[in-house]
Amino acid sequence: MKKKFEESELIINSDGSIFHLHLKPEQLADKVILVGDPGRVPTVASHFEDKECEIESREFRSVTGHYKGKRITVVSTGIGCDNIDIVLNELDALANIDFNSREEKNQLRSLEIVRIGTCGGLQPHTPEGTFVASVKSIGFDGLLNFYDGRDKVCDLEFEKAFLSSMQWKGSQCISHPYVVDADPSLIEKIAGKDMVKGVTIACGGFFGPQGRELRIPLADPLQNNKIMSFRYGPYCITNFEMESSAVAGLSKLMGHKALTVCMVIANRVAGKANPNYKNSIDTLIKTVLERI
Repeated sequence: MKKKFEESELIINSDGSIFHLHLKPEQLADKVILVGDPGRVPTVASHFEDKECEIESREFRSVTGHYKGKRITVVSTGIGCDNIDIVLNELDALANIDFNSREEKNQLRSLEIVRIGTCGGLQPHTPEGTFVASVKSIGFDGLLNFYDGRDKVCDLEFEKAFLSSMQWKGSQCISHPYVVDADPSLIEKIAGKDMVKGVTIACGGFFGPQGRELRIPLADPLQNNKIMSFRYGPYCITNFEMESSAVAGLSKLMGHKALTVCMVIANRVAGKANPNYKNSIDTLIKTVLERI
């Protein structure tokens, strides 16, 4: 017997759209681009030849259209893994739940999901302007720990080595970091040979969780030093951002393909930042549109 999703668990608006995104199932393409900033949605959509729909609800702004014959949906998520939990679950519901019967569909869709964002570089070889493809993501957010099957989609040996290197104790490890690989086929298709293939930490905040100290002292003042010096086989940690782990982890659990690509706008090693990055990120957007 199929599971039926109650009204309180799957909230559908009176117009037949999903609760937060306000998208209807037929408005979702198989290729999805996620951006954090709602203002970046029209930047992506400006390259489309046509637009089927434009929808806005809270921080969630969506456009579905065509780029060189490819049907693509671009959605803004806002900042943080908590918002990714909303967006990924609602996208999956649009793709794989029948809104009339409230049951899982017999034929499941696998979406291709690419997040385009900005990040902070953590190594000398990730200066401002570098494009980084997150082949592995480390989640400081703890989100995936709430879902069954978490261990099946995570790199547990990498996790173990990372936790050992950080030497956290007690409440410092409350979120228990998790490590998830991006989809190999998307890495090959999107990252190509002109992006740094890196390991990204998705942080639960912009300041303390990323080792920024303003008026509140840090619980672990050596956190960033330990992160920058960590090595696991051929891997080092290349950058900080705030969503990649949830995108990779939830997509794997749901049977979708996902990858995060970011442009470095601040390098923590050099202590430099470029707040005027918005013009140059369009190059990354066009690269993803060509390759997705």
